[in-house]
Amino acid sequence: MNLPASADAHNTHSSQRWVSLLFAVAVFVSAFLLFQVQPLISKAILPWFGGTPSVWTTCMLFFQVLLCGGYLYSHLVTSRLTARQQGLVHCGVLLISLAFLKILPSIDWKPTGLESPVGRILSLLLSTVGLPYFVLSTTGPLLLRWFSIAQPQASPYRLYALSNAGSLLALLSYPFLFEPLMRVSTQANAWSLGYLVFAALCVACAMRSISGRIENGVTQEQAGAASSSNKKKSASAEAIVTKSAFGRWLILSMVASTMLLAVTNEVCQDVAVIPFLWVVPLSLYLLSFILCFESDRWYRRGLYSLGTAMLALAVCWLQSFGSRTWLPLQLMIYFGCLFSICMLCHGELARLRPSADSLTAFYLTLSAGGAAGGLFVGLLAPLIFPAFWEHSLGMIVSCVIAVIVYFDHRGWLQDGPQPPTLWKLLAILLFAGLGTVFAAAVSSYSNAVAMVRNFYGVLEVQNDTIEDAVILRHGRIIHGIQLNGIPSFPTMYYGYNTGVGKAIEQLRERKTPLKIGLVGLGAGTLAAYGQPGDTFRFYEINENVTRLAQQHFTFLKNCPSTVDVIHGDARLMLENETPQAFDLLVLDAFSGDAVPTHLLTAEAAKVYLKHLKPDGFIAIHISNLHFDLRRVTDGLAEAAKLYAITLETAPVIDRITGAQSLIEPGSRWVLMAREKSLLKSDLYMRFLSQDTRPPRDKVLWTDDFSNLIEVLDRE
Repeated sequence: MNLPASADAHNTHSSQRWVSLLFAVAVFVSAFLLFQVQPLISKAILPWFGGTPSVWTTCMLFFQVLLCGGYLYSHLVTSRLTARQQGLVHCGVLLISLAFLKILPSIDWKPTGLESPVGRILSLLLSTVGLPYFVLSTTGPLLLRWFSIAQPQASPYRLYALSNAGSLLALLSYPFLFEPLMRVSTQANAWSLGYLVFAALCVACAMRSISGRIENGVTQEQAGAASSSNKKKSASAEAIVTKSAFGRWLILSMVASTMLLAVTNEVCQDVAVIPFLWVVPLSLYLLSFILCFESDRWYRRGLYSLGTAMLALAVCWLQSFGSRTWLPLQLMIYFGCLFSICMLCHGELARLRPSADSLTAFYLTLSAGGAAGGLFVGLLAPLIFPAFWEHSLGMIVSCVIAVIVYFDHRGWLQDGPQPPTLWKLLAILLFAGLGTVFAAAVSSYSNAVAMVRNFYGVLEVQNDTIEDAVILRHGRIIHGIQLNGIPSFPTMYYGYNTGVGKAIEQLRERKTPLKIGLVGLGAGTLAAYGQPGDTFRFYEINENVTRLAQQHFTFLKNCPSTVDVIHGDARLMLENETPQAFDLLVLDAFSGDAVPTHLLTAEAAKVYLKHLKPDGFIAIHISNLHFDLRRVTDGLAEAAKLYAITLETAPVIDRITGAQSLIEPGSRWVLMAREKSLLKSDLYMRFLSQDTRPPRDKVLWTDDFSNLIEVLDRE
């Protein structure tokens, strides 16, 4: 019995809706998992590599290159195999990835301190999330291509926008939902369960492709014939598109990717290396994709080209004069500029997008540009630039694009009228401003006593004529000052009236010689406390710090004590050493704002106590502009059954200029001991912190759970 035409049409329409829903859910879940795993695995391995921003940059490089590989796979599979072959091959790859589904690395991957951090991170990622991430990266373009065949009347770019929406939701939910509420191991288990759901959805989509039940009523044989015919037509069309637009696609996607990573580096160095500051830039990057590819109404060429130029100048002002600007305003300027640049680049890409026949080639080119940006920032820039110059160069290139787009929008680049003189002058002023800031960065390098860069950041040695001193800087953070007139005088956070100074003074009253362990070398300032017979054992992850401390400062050279410098992550080194029997263990990895959380966990405390004498002290430096780390140290002391006090010194203010002294900037130290009586010295009374907090404000971090957002200082 034949159904009426209207009933048949209704069934066809209903079936098409279910197919559309299946593809939509599969694409969304794939994108969500793809971007959820990035902050998850990056946070998991961050403590192993010093908590530096380069960990995230290296992870992003890995993900971008693998994404490009996934897009290449999709392009080759869809262009050379039949629908049936595509489905079978992809299901096979999917099953292999399920057999090796274990995304968290084992402790065997912990670095020893002797290998390249970049190589170690890339190998670690490849062995854990590599295959699942590769499969997820292929899903977007592959399913979109299958969808364009099954639903030729529907735009596959809507699914592309949905894919980016899933990615955006994954990123935004991580710092606000998953990170605060779940341990890393729980997050990994939840992600693995989601991957199983994705696998089932992907197999269902593949079965639709294999079955040949294309919703427009064409049989598999007819579809194959049509596909063969279309391949010949699309091949020439794709070649034409590639010849005329490949370079523009590549450059625009590379500039957006470069600025994403460069801005993330800038912000993380001045604030903190936390997932929140990773995902905000990446979320803005994805949001621009969503808006530009969802509809043409969101992108306005004139608006975003002018906005990019104006915000670029605001960033220049911030870098030149705005170091003390309110932090939220700094972030708004940096992130606003990044968003405008991404809207500009992605808006132009959406405007230049090809037909569905060249879909996978277009995605492949975009992913290649993204990978090129990652390679430039993650690998090439640290080798060729002594400082973070890639950010300034990226700003200049972005503004070149902005000027070209605006002039083209106004019709001044065609055969029409020439740009008015005023606009030419404004463009010149724009590049003059950008060039001035970049020239200042180059000049700083030329005038520095020394400037070196590696995985752990940029170090600079300066001569300060005002203070008559030598200064060691890590980015904007000062890590040590030595006075030329009195080179053995302990300065900054290590003076005689600071917490660590008073702890050493108390120890001197009851014992000598002393054995002191120190996490973080800096300029070696604490060696100024050394006396004959003492032992000072420094743990330093960055070999450049050691080299500069030995070449340009004399704290270590003039110290009469035995001085040892152990290279590698302090906690990993202490875990592998025999008990050292320290009288004092100093944790000074917190003078900058990038907090290595793994040094403040309950498990870390057990390692420290193994190396501490029964009557010894732990001194933790917690001075910080943005985080109230006392809440963490209070929780740590309680969990480790230690007694703790907090000692504070106020900064010295110049009476004439009103500026804060570099020599005595004020500090905050926490002293811990097994016995309460050890902390009841008259030496501490004048410096005891008056800040009292209820027990509920204490925060305990573990290796499996830490969240810096909960200790943001909101006062």
